[in-house]
Order: sequence, then C-alpha cells, then structure tokens
Amino acid sequence: MRTEKEMIDLILSTAKEDDRIRAVYMNGSRTNPNAPKDIFQDYDIVYVVEETGSFIRDKEWIRRFGDILFMQYPDEHPDYPSDKENSYGWLMIFTDGNRLDLTVKTISHAKENVLEDSLCKILLDKDSILPPVPEASDETHYIKKPSQEQYAAVCNEFWWCLNNIAKGLWRKEATYAQDMLNFVVRKQLEKMLSWRIGEQTGYSVSVGKSGKYMNKWLSEEEWKKYLDTYCNADINSMWRSVETMCRLFYDTSKWVAEQNGFPFEKQEADNSFKYFNAVKEMDEKGKQTIEYT
Repeated sequence: MRTEKEMIDLILSTAKEDDRIRAVYMNGSRTNPNAPKDIFQDYDIVYVVEETGSFIRDKEWIRRFGDILFMQYPDEHPDYPSDKENSYGWLMIFTDGNRLDLTVKTISHAKENVLEDSLCKILLDKDSILPPVPEASDETHYIKKPSQEQYAAVCNEFWWCLNNIAKGLWRKEATYAQDMLNFVVRKQLEKMLSWRIGEQTGYSVSVGKSGKYMNKWLSEEEWKKYLDTYCNADINSMWRSVETMCRLFYDTSKWVAEQNGFPFEKQEADNSFKYFNAVKEMDEKGKQTIEYT
C-alpha cells in the first residue's frame, strides 16, 4: 500500500502539472486530529478548477492515481440530484487498498463552500483564490445543544414510530420492522444519546457518523445496552431488542430533560410502550389479551 506521503505527493503533482487545477484542499478523517488513524482512512480531496466539463468528458485521466480495483460515479446516479457544472466526483479504491474520494469544484462553488467544513485543510492554492481557513478541527461536527422543540420532536418521533415496529413484528414482517427500527427509531435514540454526551462534555465533541465514537463517553453498561438494541431478523430477538431500546431511550430522554429543564412527556412514553406490549401479547388472530388502559 502506498504511504500517505506518496499519495499526497501524487495528488499535488497532478494539480501542479495541470493548469486547469488552481487549488487543492482536503477534508475528512485525515484532517481530523481526533479521528483514529488506520489504513482505511479515505483521501477526501477537492480540486478547485476553472471548469468541470473537460474532466468529466475524459474517462481516463483519473487512472493516473493508480490501478483502480472498483469505483463509483456518485453524480451519475439517476435517482439523486447533481450539479455537474459546478461539482463532480469520483470514488476510487485502488489495487493497493488506498481509497481516493476526488471531487472537482469550480472556483466560485469552492469559494462559497470551503468554510462550511471545519475539517478543511488547504494543500495548494496557486492564485490565492481561497479564503483563509482556520486550523482543521472537527468543530462543525460537534454535538449541537437541542432546543426544547427539537427535544420534544425527537421524543415524539421515537414513541410514535414505535407502533410501526410493533405491527411489523406482529405481522412477522421482519424486513419492514428492521427498516423502521434501524432507519427511523434508532436515529432518535442515537440523537438522544448524543445529547446526553453533549451535556457531559459541554457540547465539545463529535460522536462520529452513526454514533461510532459514543462508547468513548457512555458508561460500559449504557454501551452494552445500546449494542443490545441491535438484533438479527428473528422476530423474538427483535421484540427483545426493541424493548431494550425503549428502556434506554426512556431513561436517557428523562435525564436530558432534567438537565435542560425541558418537560418530560411521561404519559406519551408510557402509553406508547403500553401499546407496544399489548401488540406483543396479541394472538395471531389479533385478539387482545391485555387492555391499553
């Protein structure tokens, strides 16, 4: 595998030799002083260019960065919007294992957006066209303190959408229930746990994408409970995992409310969990064996 120096040298030499490229900056985990260092870190590179069209039309120019094992053209996906005249990207994994996420952006587009990410680090600026940027940090990715309205919305989304998981599990629709669990309800728990961490750290840290760093600040017991919310597609296993998720969300949201002086909607949580358990106890014909009241 080529070293970081070899990759950066190649990225910069390419830019220096090509008059269409006027500046280069990097962001992502390699500029994040708090990110763990390993061989899977991407090279997130932006070439600031006069125009994007000539780069897009030339299908071979990216091969100068190495032998491509496989790749993706994210801006060519038919279901997602793109602005090819201003920004275009290539995602590449090479045969030596390195990954390069390369984007070309027009000068005007880069100048408008370069300061939005605090992880930006300018590597080359031939004409001093980019504004000065602070030293790279993950500050823009720090947990943000919630407003009372944001807190209430997350609680309501969690407890309301729990009914979708319940009916999916009762119907034995494992894929639907998994979808609701992991892509809707889990995101509310992740947000609530991040707010707990924010309160503990003065909102001065990032928990990373999908909360991958949360174990740094959660207690061993809390982290174990969170991991227990993940499950396979066995229906009984899913019922148990969702119950764990509910209890963890209840305790965490109550704590966050107390720390911020927010109202804690205990009745909403209790009624939602009561409905969930009632559905769990129904027989296959839908006859209730317990009442909601």
